[in-house]
Amino acid sequence: MNKKIKTGIMIIVCAIILFIAKDFFNQKFDSVETLQAYMKDFGIAAPLVLTLFQAIQVVIPVLPGYLGCAAGAVAFGSMSGFWCNYIGISAGSIIAYFLARKYGKNLVLSLFPENQYRKWSGRVEKSKSYGLFLFVATLLPLFPDDFLCYFSGLMKMNSRKFIWIIILGKPWCILAYSIAFGLI
Repeated sequence: MNKKIKTGIMIIVCAIILFIAKDFFNQKFDSVETLQAYMKDFGIAAPLVLTLFQAIQVVIPVLPGYLGCAAGAVAFGSMSGFWCNYIGISAGSIIAYFLARKYGKNLVLSLFPENQYRKWSGRVEKSKSYGLFLFVATLLPLFPDDFLCYFSGLMKMNSRKFIWIIILGKPWCILAYSIAFGLI
């Protein structure tokens, strides 16, 4: 990909991120209902907006991931909502990993409390198999998945291994959320 195309893509992605972040900070969506209403304003592009929202909420962790999962399942149904959520969350997880690899500990500490970093660093140092731990953590709800994606980048975990853990581990919890919220 040539440099002009990469620059153009980066400008578009940054503009979308700023647009959604501006609306978030202006409190346009602070519940499942307000997020759904926000997405519906995009018409046919609404699934893309949800997918981008989910990627952004991993990269810039200010919202809980279940908010997008709930909105997607209710707005688009369990399966369509699942795919938007899964693709977005997985893409955001992979982006977070590579951001941490490129920008290091200072970036992670600017996004997460230092005590959280120290707590997980201590646990990982004692772990014999971080890859297995990460896989199990992605399967279960309530783990700090966003942080662990960034943390994995700091650990210099093999990128191919990380991506496979995300691809194989992420869908199960997201699918459970999508089915549960789709029943509402």
